[in-house]
This record gives sequence, structure tokens and C-alpha cells, in this order.
Amino acid sequence: MKNTLLSTVLVSALSLSSCNAQDDDTSTEVSNEEKVIQLLKSIETGAQEPAAYINPYNYVQHNLEVADGIAGFIATLQALPPNSAKVNTVRTFEDGDYIFTHTDYNFFGPKIGFDVFRFENGLIVEHWNNLQVTPEQPNPSGHTMIDGTTEITDLDKTEENKTLVRNFITDILINGNMDKIGNYFEGDQYIQHNPSIADGLSGLGSALAAMAEQGVTMEFSVIHKVLGQGNFVLSISEGHFGGAHTSYYDLFRVENGKIAEHWDVIETIAPEADRKNTNGKFNFPN
Repeated sequence: MKNTLLSTVLVSALSLSSCNAQDDDTSTEVSNEEKVIQLLKSIETGAQEPAAYINPYNYVQHNLEVADGIAGFIATLQALPPNSAKVNTVRTFEDGDYIFTHTDYNFFGPKIGFDVFRFENGLIVEHWNNLQVTPEQPNPSGHTMIDGTTEITDLDKTEENKTLVRNFITDILINGNMDKIGNYFEGDQYIQHNPSIADGLSGLGSALAAMAEQGVTMEFSVIHKVLGQGNFVLSISEGHFGGAHTSYYDLFRVENGKIAEHWDVIETIAPEADRKNTNGKFNFPN
């Protein structure tokens, strides 16, 4: 069954690639954003056609629990218990050759995930993601990891907002220059979707103090990628949480030059001995 499905996908992908190369009328082509939405939904539906949006010869996988290439993607789908998967992609964004998404999954159990896909010539050639088990309860302010606004605005401010977020992470989370924190927030007005933290800078301060009392540390050391569209910016960083090697995906909504809302997914990075590919968790092209 696996070989039959893989052969079907390879033939479909080659056909799609050929059509893209020969069809000069791009008005009827499926957008990269829609390709990603269809591919993610196929995890739930079992549809084979969206897998043809993956380059069959060049697909680099950065999810360390999935084998490399299109064969690894298909093997993961086939390992799912029948009719168990659910996929609800709540937010989708585009930044150049990248599509990034915010999704509510049931995928080997309920999870919240950020996914990043890189395209070349209309086909997906690379994938990164972070997954976190969905909490059973909302956070102290009643927010979930996925709710909140979805409207994309301020497209003319994309680069400005990406710079703001990069500077925030560098100044505050990496260098610990807390005297600069007022540059990034409008007073205490800050909506928080982290499952353990309440709204506002006051909520963040209380959570950090509680972590310190428990001997839990949160360290950001490197920013690997910043992607954005309008008022939404996704940062992908590396560090440690509670001593464990950690990947941080943080989505920020920016309003009037200040950070107004925050979602995140935190994932422990698997040790090398447990990885199913050797591509690394990050390794974004320059």
C-alpha cells in the first residue's frame, strides 16, 4: 500500500510540475497559500492529491520526528490510527517564498502547531514546524493557544513590524535589557495566549517570578528566522527551557508600532540519537 501511494503521488507531482511549466495562464493556478491549506487538511481527509504539491525529488524535512523526503511524509500519515486526525488551520500567512500557518491539530493526540513551508517553482521543497500538546484549560485570562483575531492588516508595515519583533527578542529575551521593555508595549495592554501566563506585562512578570521560585529558567539564545505579513510576525528562536534544548515559535500581532498580542508554541528539541532525519531543527537558507 505504501509503495502504491508513493508511486501515485510521484506521478501526480510530476504531472503538476509539468503543467505549471507549460501553463502561461496563472489566473487559474492554485495559490501557494491554498496548496498548504489543502496539504494540511489532507492529514485529516486522507486525500492523496495535495501531496502532489510537494517536490518529489527535493523535499527537506526539519520535523525531527519525520523521515526526510516525500516518503517520510507519507509514512507518517500511514502511521496515524484510522479516522483519528483532525486539522483546523486558523491562520495562514505569506512572506515571499514562505507560507506559515497556525493550526489546531489532533495528530497523534491534540496539539497546537506552527508550520513553515518554503516553495520553489510552485512546489514545496522544505518544511519546519513546532508542536505542543493542547492544554485542557484556557490560560489565566481565559484565552486558548489558538483563539483571537485573524485579520491581516497593515501590509505596508510588514518589514517595520518584523524589525520591531526582532529587536524585542534581541533586547529583552536574549540580552535581558528590561529597561527597554516599555519601547515594545502600550502600557499593560497585551493579550497573552501562552497557556500559563495572564494578560499584560504584569501577567508576564508574575509568571516569570513564579518560574524563578520553582527554579525554572527560560533562555533565548539565537533568532533563526523572522517571517511576517502585515500586522502578524512569526519569530523562530532557539534556547533552553528548564534546562532542556528548546525551539521557540512566537507569533506576535503588532498594532500602532507596539506588540499587542502573542501566541507561542514551545517544543523540546529531540536529541540526535532520536532523530529521524539529519537536517536540523532550523537551518533556514540565507
